[in-house]
Amino acid sequence: MTDDTAVLDEATARRVLLVRACETAPAGQMPAALWSAEDAAWATRLANETVGAAAPAREWLVARARHACERLLARSKPLAAAAAGGGWRAGWVLVAALLGLGFGLAGDALGGRTLDLLAPPWLAVLGWNLLVYLAIVVHALRPSRAAGGRGALRRAVRAGLRGRGVPRGASALKPLATFAADWAERSLPLLGARAALLLHVAAAALAGGLIAGMYLRGLVFDLRAGWQSTFVEPAVVHALLATLLAPASWVTGIALPDAAGFAALRLVPGSVATASAAPWIHLTATTLALGVAAPRSLLALWNALVAARRARRFVIDLAEPYYQRLFTQAHRARARLLVLPHGNAPSPQAVLGLRELLARVFGEGVQIGFAPVVAYGDEETAATTAASAATATTATTGSTAATAAAPLGTTLRVALFDAAATPEPEAQGRFLAALSATSPPSPPLLVLVDLAEFERRFAALPARVAERRAAWQQLAAAHGLALAAVALQVPPPARAAEALEEALDAVLAQASNKTSAGRR
Repeated sequence: MTDDTAVLDEATARRVLLVRACETAPAGQMPAALWSAEDAAWATRLANETVGAAAPAREWLVARARHACERLLARSKPLAAAAAGGGWRAGWVLVAALLGLGFGLAGDALGGRTLDLLAPPWLAVLGWNLLVYLAIVVHALRPSRAAGGRGALRRAVRAGLRGRGVPRGASALKPLATFAADWAERSLPLLGARAALLLHVAAAALAGGLIAGMYLRGLVFDLRAGWQSTFVEPAVVHALLATLLAPASWVTGIALPDAAGFAALRLVPGSVATASAAPWIHLTATTLALGVAAPRSLLALWNALVAARRARRFVIDLAEPYYQRLFTQAHRARARLLVLPHGNAPSPQAVLGLRELLARVFGEGVQIGFAPVVAYGDEETAATTAASAATATTATTGSTAATAAAPLGTTLRVALFDAAATPEPEAQGRFLAALSATSPPSPPLLVLVDLAEFERRFAALPARVAERRAAWQQLAAAHGLALAAVALQVPPPARAAEALEEALDAVLAQASNKTSAGRR
């Protein structure tokens, strides 16, 4: 495992993913009565207080999910049911064993007082299990051919679980449907192991029921053995039973009769079976034990171990933007944002608006460092300016006091532009290219354009504002960067925070992709 993943047990993973589904739900799908921004901040604060912002990512994430569920689950019974588990109980193994045992006893009871050597119950069970073993071997040797079947099963299970427990038309529970679909996909390997465990236990118990039934009949009745068939000849019966019962004969030391002996066991109309069934009960029971009960018990044990391991190893990708944003907020006391203005120094009003906007998105403890303004024509010095500013002092939001740079260094670089300037590849483009060309591991870069002054100037021409916004978007896209075009004013409008959140998601996604590509 790498630092970008966390391994959680089943119950913990359910809670973490349930909270994620609630917090990433589109606007309008998660009522504030169930979960709000204040609740999210509360859970983050408690996690920081209980385990500390500097705790390992996995430990902090688990603590935050635990605190979040304290409120979420108390407010919604469907969410509480989803967090409780998918319905698996260890007692299901006992139920499967009892069902298999019952069917086995019932199947043998159909035999009456004659042990028919060609009776369907034991031959059918043995034949079916041999086919199952063949399928398991083929699946193991040719996994690519089985991929289509697994895909069909995955789609069927996902479709069956996607809307489970979600009342139709309940918009408040749409995040629960998202969680159900996500969990169905992630838990499918665990579900497969548990299903295989139950099937193997039931099959082993079925064989055990047949064995117990034969011996119980032998204790109560004087059973006689023989066989009868309209189409099968004695030679075929000899070849079939001599092959199937050979291992049991070797184990028990009971010799099998020759072809003439099998012919003598044939029952014709009006005849009565006279041969003792005792040796045939031992041979049949041993065959079922060797061919069904023992292998199925071993397979059940194997799948129990696999299921237990998978239940403890749910892998969560911490490089996802959602988790990265949480970690950024958790470590805001140690994080640092470096603002890199271009062209002109931002106005005091823009600085105040920027600080309030970043505080709303990152939290009140965010640290903001301002680099010297890079003038027109000096774009090539942008990288040097950013590097020198990274070691300079920073100003904490809400305070004019200067503090030392955070130990983690710069968390995010923000290239700040005024929308009044026309975006040009030879100026602003060179500035972004110089910042993007810094050697890794450089902090992510976000393009922030202040629309406040431009929107005031062209308030009567919204088309002009949209055109300028599109021009900046085109410039940022040309350099593969995320852009947030907002009006830096006090107080910042809600749409400005939403735009910055979207841009941050794109920045974190780009950083995660680069990290993954570097590992490959």
